[in-house]
Amino acid sequence: MIDLGLEGKRALVTGAGVGIGQGIATWLAAAGCDVMLVDRDDAWLAEGVAAAADEPGGGRVASAALDLRAEGAPAAAVAATVDALGGLDIAVNNVGSMAGRMPADFVDCDEACLRDVVEQNLMVTMLGCHAQATEMVRAGTAGVIVNVSSGETTRPSLRMASYGAAKAAINHLTSTLAVELAPYGIRVVAVAPGTTLSPVVREALTDEQVDLLLAAHPLGRLGEPGDLGRLVVALVSDLGRAVTGTLVFGDNGAQLARNRPQL
Repeated sequence: MIDLGLEGKRALVTGAGVGIGQGIATWLAAAGCDVMLVDRDDAWLAEGVAAAADEPGGGRVASAALDLRAEGAPAAAVAATVDALGGLDIAVNNVGSMAGRMPADFVDCDEACLRDVVEQNLMVTMLGCHAQATEMVRAGTAGVIVNVSSGETTRPSLRMASYGAAKAAINHLTSTLAVELAPYGIRVVAVAPGTTLSPVVREALTDEQVDLLLAAHPLGRLGEPGDLGRLVVALVSDLGRAVTGTLVFGDNGAQLARNRPQL
């Protein structure tokens, strides 16, 4: 049996109520971590807590209802984690949104939409990294920070220019922090999911759109919420101890597809 070295590690997962975030939190709990789940939606948060707490042999599960766009909220999430779990070893910044008005041609986006997309994707992640790294350095913790990025950062993201730009900035943030924080033993990694059929995403897609997306994924399958959880567990565990400062794809080969369907 391989010891992942995660037993008793204290993990913070944001956007952890449903979908990818819930999958990550659940897999970390299954690997033996104590997990703090953060989400802005109380109903989603309760669902995520129930899923993580249901893992046999898992550690403690705590939660905090926070809107991470609010001033001071990313730091409050770290403080809540330290208070509930006693420290912070692993942080997963699973935040982001297309502001409900994309995909859309760039010239059709108004200023409010563009600012909102950058705020929800880049700024919330950056402020999260700042609070998490500050705590790890203060406590002398050789921890791991994982930022959820996107495959839209490696190619022109038509009709998602602001979203792709904000996520691409997260990749740069990740690689730069990996160098700055390496002397403290802190690793920083970005992960890119493909289309993930969370309940919210599946409800928004027609069967025809699902078929189009399937054709653009060489492995012939779309992601499930737990897929990125498996990847994150590997990266934050001793198995991933040599990995830092890079973008790791968990997208069923979507970045290799020649043509991305325009939905």
